[in-house]
Amino acid sequence: MGAFFSLVYGVVVYVLFIATFLYAIGFVGNVFVPKSIDTGASGSLAQALVADLSLLAVFAIQHSAMARRSFKAHWTRIVSPVVERSTYVLAATLALALLLWQWRPIAEPVIWRLHDPLTAKLLWVVFWLGWGVLLTSSFLIDHFELFGVKQVVANLNGSELPQPEFRTPLFYRFVRHPIYLGFLLGFWATPVMTAGHLLFAVGCTGYILIGIWFEERDLVAQFGDRYLRYRRQVGMLVPGRRAP
Repeated sequence: MGAFFSLVYGVVVYVLFIATFLYAIGFVGNVFVPKSIDTGASGSLAQALVADLSLLAVFAIQHSAMARRSFKAHWTRIVSPVVERSTYVLAATLALALLLWQWRPIAEPVIWRLHDPLTAKLLWVVFWLGWGVLLTSSFLIDHFELFGVKQVVANLNGSELPQPEFRTPLFYRFVRHPIYLGFLLGFWATPVMTAGHLLFAVGCTGYILIGIWFEERDLVAQFGDRYLRYRRQVGMLVPGRRAP
């Protein structure tokens, strides 16, 4: 029964994450959703800045701290390793949902507004391309393990997951962090960049760069010289390969 409830928990968390993530795409792009990055009640500039910076900080701290190997070593003494990843995904989903719900738009000043239809369409292509690269990259490295589903299914079946192996499929041959690259394209590619959108994009970009530093430290600890060689040969966020 414990394995069954773990499966239900993991699947429910995954569904909640997907729903929140899809809403977040519409939120950033100002499309399809009732409340987006540039709509809703704002209040004063000071109130908006305090609220938005606090929301970004909550998400960044939760997302980075719970992902660290040192945190997991202590956390799994409380939470079963079977649902540790699902619990991390749930916490990240709740932090993201809070941000989407409480974000205060800052409409002025407008940093840029593209009036040329062709240029605007090209930016929309880049916007959707970014999310496509992100989702494709997650499947390249095992999407369902990344979001905790594979762990609870294996537990129900009484099987063990294989040990992590170092692989560089497709996009990973040319850029070390295509998931983060996809996020950046989605955050920055917009025909209208308001001050609030810029604050969001800058804050998330800063978080991504800090997150990469911590993540690569963990990857070096896990894969050693193999990852160090890969880091020397492949760009971090700008696609390209250097001589080995």
